Amino acid sequence: MNLQIRDPRARELARRIAHRRHISMTEAVVEALEAEYRRVSAQQSLAERLDAIADELAALAKPGGRDMTKDEIDAMWGHP
Repeated sequence: MNLQIRDPRARELARRIAHRRHISMTEAVVEALEAEYRRVSAQQSLAERLDAIADELAALAKPGGRDMTKDEIDAMWGHP
């Protein structure tokens, strides 16, 4: 099966990569797609990233929190 690249920009990029690496345009496209697939597959999901952030914050927090001063409470509620 032949690979047909109809988009001129995609064809030119494949040609440049193929020329620099001394490979066929098909090999250039396949290698680029494999590299992108590896990159995307290695990414963490949003839920995984949020879990990691929550774990980091929980590790920084003191058990039970801390007592707030009246000034801090007033500032939080927007009171002067």
